[in-house]
Amino acid sequence: MQATTPTKEAAGPASAPPLSLRQRLQRLAPYFGGRRWTWVLAVVAMLAGAATEPMIPALLKPLLDNGFTDGSLQLWLVPVAIMGVFLFRGIAQFVGQYALARIANEGMLSLRHALFDRLLAAEMALFSRHSASSLSNTVVYEVQTGSTLLVQALMGLSRDGFTLIALLGYLLYLNWQLTLVVGLVVPGVAWIMKTLSRRLYRITKASQEATDSLAYVVEENVLAHRMVRLHGAQAAQKQRFGGLSQRLRHLAVKSTIASAAMTPLTQLLAAAALSTVICIALWQSRQVVGVKDVTVGGFVSFITAMLMLVAPIRRLADVANPITRGVAALERGLALLDSTHAEQGGQYRQDTVRGALELRDVTVVFGEDHAPALSQVSLQVQPGEVVALVGPSGAGKTTLVNLLPRFLSPTSGQVLLDGHPLADWDLACLRQQFAMVSQDVVMFNDSIAVNVALGAPIDDAKVWASLEAANLGEHVRRMPQGIETQVGHNAAQLSGGQRQRLAIARAVYKNAPILILDEATSALDTESERLVQDALQRLMLGRTTLVIAHRLSTIEHADRVVVMERGRIVEQGPHAQLLAQGGLYARLQARPTGQ
Repeated sequence: MQATTPTKEAAGPASAPPLSLRQRLQRLAPYFGGRRWTWVLAVVAMLAGAATEPMIPALLKPLLDNGFTDGSLQLWLVPVAIMGVFLFRGIAQFVGQYALARIANEGMLSLRHALFDRLLAAEMALFSRHSASSLSNTVVYEVQTGSTLLVQALMGLSRDGFTLIALLGYLLYLNWQLTLVVGLVVPGVAWIMKTLSRRLYRITKASQEATDSLAYVVEENVLAHRMVRLHGAQAAQKQRFGGLSQRLRHLAVKSTIASAAMTPLTQLLAAAALSTVICIALWQSRQVVGVKDVTVGGFVSFITAMLMLVAPIRRLADVANPITRGVAALERGLALLDSTHAEQGGQYRQDTVRGALELRDVTVVFGEDHAPALSQVSLQVQPGEVVALVGPSGAGKTTLVNLLPRFLSPTSGQVLLDGHPLADWDLACLRQQFAMVSQDVVMFNDSIAVNVALGAPIDDAKVWASLEAANLGEHVRRMPQGIETQVGHNAAQLSGGQRQRLAIARAVYKNAPILILDEATSALDTESERLVQDALQRLMLGRTTLVIAHRLSTIEHADRVVVMERGRIVEQGPHAQLLAQGGLYARLQARPTGQ
């Protein structure tokens, strides 16, 4: 395994520094706050819906005082008034929910696109720091969950907040002395929500990390399912999964406790205020005679409005949980954007290159505690030359070829293409000059044509020509849909040799002047290797080619063999000359496995 292989970590994107809830919401404004007219529509609709809440108890006063007492109330006004209030409120709620749903989905789309664009242009180090499951979980699930929770919570906060204000206003109009008692509940509710929200936020962050760890274990076991069964490691992996599952369950219970505690505590405060108000109202009705008439309708109207306060207070207490969870989920995306830098290239462009490559005293070090993957390596490759890189595992061969398309940058020294340092090249232009076929073939779950063209415009004739050149045309012609056949997950429907030849067809289609072959035939049987080698020989014609291989059949036709050991070039020359020297290359070839 070369030193360039990324070390996957279960940890998610770096956490943002501690901020207040207001500051965290402000960070989301560029994605969710730009649709001003939609927000205006949502707020107006919520205000209109909230304004109808006091109308329900307000209707009770004339209904009881005029309808039941003196019979002066016109009966047709009752259904008109009640149905009119509920119709208006229903329309207002529909408009408000629709507007906030638009905000949530468009904000989610905007943030998700920003994250995926950043992934496509991110520094390669990102994929060494984070696991695939952590990144995909952040981009897909966390953003969606966070957007839905946050906007739904804000919708509830707006609706219930406005309702609370409208009902309090109506209560102040009816009896301001009694309404002041209600104000005593607010500080207590605010303290409970603030205290438990902080705890929920810490638990949510810990739950996200635990979820990433659990997802990573699943990812590893899916990728290594054969090795797990071969070595009988199911019990150990089950124990590992069980431990992480138990931690996630424990955090979920703690979150439930913190969330569930809000409702009874706030309801207890509301009940205390309500009982106090009822007692004072009854006392006023008995004592305040001659100052202001206290009617049955007025009393029932006040008590009804008071009872209607309980529901929005309860929901406002519950809203802290989804807001906390939503913000914490979306912050993972923001943290990923903040901590991920785009690749930096130069301005130099050249459409056609000769293919001359040069490494000047190149050193690559991956960490202070690691030996150099490459140490003071100097190498020149002439245009059209085929150079084979050989050496024991860990010699630095893959590190060297990864420098060429700037998948890595040297710690010191320079790499040049046609005499121009790679750092000066425009990245897209530079990578257009390279095609790569490796032992780790990666295909997309799409058609054969899309996998062959891979980003370039699809030309059916050119796709078929590329497949023929890769000795795969006959097989594809036998498929019912030809080049439109879906290959499935990583082309799992094809054999190893067929997948390798599909990768060669991709390189043929690209027609780049420089070719990198990284153990392209190492895992193939004899017949598949013959077909692949035949395709590779055609592909290499007229191209500067660097070949990493152990098999003699792959190396012996190279113009030059470069032998590497411990990050240094120890031998180079034609195949026959190196065999005659009896050095490291001869010893490697003398091994039965070619290792």
